[in-house]
Amino acid sequence: MFELDATADMLLMSQPAKASTETPATETRIEVVLVKAVLEGDRNSFGRLYDLYAPMIHGILLARVPRSEVDDLVQDIFLHAFKKLHTLRDWAAFGPWIAMIARNRAMDFHRRSKETVEVTDDLRSTDTSTTKANEILELIRDLPEAYRETLVLRLVEGMTGPEIAERTGLTPASVRVNLHRGMKQLREKLGYTEAL
Repeated sequence: MFELDATADMLLMSQPAKASTETPATETRIEVVLVKAVLEGDRNSFGRLYDLYAPMIHGILLARVPRSEVDDLVQDIFLHAFKKLHTLRDWAAFGPWIAMIARNRAMDFHRRSKETVEVTDDLRSTDTSTTKANEILELIRDLPEAYRETLVLRLVEGMTGPEIAERTGLTPASVRVNLHRGMKQLREKLGYTEAL
């Protein structure tokens, strides 16, 4: 068990000199090491998986459900993933697997809930920065689904394009296209026009 933890620690601390979209066959992906450790009974390794993937899950949910529900759903998704981890066939696919769980949970949320809004002091707030951020988030949520998620992961969660691709299982080219087209549509919704 100690040797596995040492390997996981080495993989977590080592930063590649340049970003690569392919993992060499000789290098074990950190997800594989951590999933194996969790399945062997090391709960701390699941905490490391949480640290790696919580921002992505948060962003996926933020693009789909009300902001007030996101934190609870993130916890719920990771609890579900922990319980079902033994069903994951390809340990290297942990990111796309948990991303799909998050997307499904967001759809379930909308099926179960009916839109009700209670006017509270928070909603009456005159804080313009919060109001503007919420307006922009709503504009992002109105974009096509393909652009919504990548924009929130990039703009809200601060993930880079290669990180989004690696963690969600999308190709780097798809992420670039989604970000480019999504930003273009968002600018249009915000009233910005590109100079010719």
